[in-house]
Amino acid sequence: MADPNPYQMTLSFSVMKHLGLGLYSNVPAVLSEVVANAWDADAQKVVIDIDVSGKITITDDGHGMSVDDANNKYLYVGYERRRQESGRTDLGRPVMGRKGIGKLSLFSIAKTIEIHSAKDGEFHGFILNTDDIEEMIKHGEEKQYYPERVPTDGIELRMGTRIILTNVKRRLHRSNIALKRRLARRFSIIGPDHDFRVVLNGQEISPVDRGYHDKVQYIWTFDRRGEMIQNSARNRDDTEQRSPDLSVDDQSYKIGGWIGTARKAGDLKDPETGENLNRIAILVRGKLALDDILDEFADDGVYSKYIFGEIHADFLDQDDGEDIATTSRQKIIEDDPRYRALHAKIQNEVKHIGNRWTGLRNEEGQKVAELIPQIKTWIAGLDESHREDARKLLGRINRLPIDDDTEKRQIFIGAIFTFERLRFRRLTRRIDQISDDNLAVLGQIFTQLDDLEESAYYQTTHNRLDVITKLADLVDENKKERVIQEHLFDHLWLLDPSWERATSTERMERRIASALTEVSKNFTPEEIGYRVDIRYKTTAGKHVIIELKRANRTFRTEDLISQISKYHGAISKVLSETGHENEQVDFVCVVGRALRDWSDPGGRERSDKTFAAQNARVVMYDRLIDSAQAAYRDYLGKKDKAGRIYRLIIGISDEDASALGPSS
Repeated sequence: MADPNPYQMTLSFSVMKHLGLGLYSNVPAVLSEVVANAWDADAQKVVIDIDVSGKITITDDGHGMSVDDANNKYLYVGYERRRQESGRTDLGRPVMGRKGIGKLSLFSIAKTIEIHSAKDGEFHGFILNTDDIEEMIKHGEEKQYYPERVPTDGIELRMGTRIILTNVKRRLHRSNIALKRRLARRFSIIGPDHDFRVVLNGQEISPVDRGYHDKVQYIWTFDRRGEMIQNSARNRDDTEQRSPDLSVDDQSYKIGGWIGTARKAGDLKDPETGENLNRIAILVRGKLALDDILDEFADDGVYSKYIFGEIHADFLDQDDGEDIATTSRQKIIEDDPRYRALHAKIQNEVKHIGNRWTGLRNEEGQKVAELIPQIKTWIAGLDESHREDARKLLGRINRLPIDDDTEKRQIFIGAIFTFERLRFRRLTRRIDQISDDNLAVLGQIFTQLDDLEESAYYQTTHNRLDVITKLADLVDENKKERVIQEHLFDHLWLLDPSWERATSTERMERRIASALTEVSKNFTPEEIGYRVDIRYKTTAGKHVIIELKRANRTFRTEDLISQISKYHGAISKVLSETGHENEQVDFVCVVGRALRDWSDPGGRERSDKTFAAQNARVVMYDRLIDSAQAAYRDYLGKKDKAGRIYRLIIGISDEDASALGPSS
């Protein structure tokens, strides 16, 4: 007689810990499992109520469960409905459930799960308690778990199923709108078209709650053949011969859904949910199966920042085929031939959309740019040979992921200026070809050169004035001191508009710094403490020493002159040793308060003469800002005398940004 089979498999209650208690990470994912079960029960309405204490009640009007159904189906972990029953409901709906473990998701958010159900006049209820189940897991018990019965006099339901979640572990901190959106995005079957209503806290969820409709600029959809076409009143791709469906192992599969592009990349950041909609979701049988396939393409094209969409691929879940969804139903097994074919198909479509998007945005960008009257006039004034190139350049700007209209205007200005510089360069190449009897062309070239130089300086001046204005807004003198200290040494134009760029060689700067350090050794601790920093620069053909004093200290002319004299002697020695002995050295002291002796009769005049004799001057933080503002505003005030490009740039900058409209 053969020995009895010595092998056996035991499934522990700890399986529930992995499949239920730790499987799902957020409330919308859990609620979507309950909604899916209601769909499979042929419910026409699901009502979700969340009270202030956090209790969640979900009620559906589906066919409900008898006690036998509860024991043999609901409480049977792993019950596979499609093997035991049809893959279609009595109403003909495709069944969403498959593995029979979605119900365990409730354990991930609540400790107590109370179920009421009614079917064919029978109503009953039971309570599942995770503390009791976890206690059994802790002690390694393999016996059956018996849920607590709910007295029938406490059950009001007469049709369908009600699930009551208490002792909720995960609080819903987000708004009602956010939860509606996240639920709406997990299904494509919610709404009157499918006779399936979901109501959250008294508000019915609709397809509009997905929050996609107001973000789409261009949209492509799969038609009945599975062919993707661009659905715009102005543009269609349906003349293109594109692969209509998928073919895998001699099987043909249909695809549905859409892929859209947003008007602005920033539109895809949902402020209500915090979700980034820059993704393409895969829905199977009307339910989310994969959150984002776009992320798998590793496409860094500009257009990829604007794409979002939904792909419907029911063929990934066939009743008689392998289940290729992961246990959590949030991912898809990637090596399945059906998924690989879908992956390749969508990647190809995304590339196609990227090419079409580039052209569409270029066309749109040209129209947007010409909404600004100055740009429209500029384009009209170009030679016909240059006009199309200018439009293409402005159109490409519209493809950049820039949502700020003011910033986009500045890029338009830069593009126009660069375009004009290139035109000028082409024009100057023709100088050698100018005949003696056509020298007037040279005058045109010089006029355009002056115009370009004026425009370039205008841009620099305008930018600098913006910086100065921001400095002036810092009323507290200590803030001014800190901000100016950070930037003054690298932006000497704050001291003198003629000092365009400050430079210094590393060797010379090192020698000067060493000399200044030696001089400082003879200063008193108080003198050193009054100084913030001292720096050497060369600019406008001269050597400049800038010393920043603390803004809250007051000095006398003689104090500063004494230090400057010491600096001058040390620097003169270095310049002499390096062959620069005849070059001028200027000293600038930046202080926060007027010198003490300036208040004496004639004190300011004597002080200025004393500093001038040392090629030095004193600048106050406040006066520095005021003087710089006055100098640059005076220049901008002469704009009416400027040339064509100069006036164009000013006009674009001054134009009301709303002229760009919502298409920017």
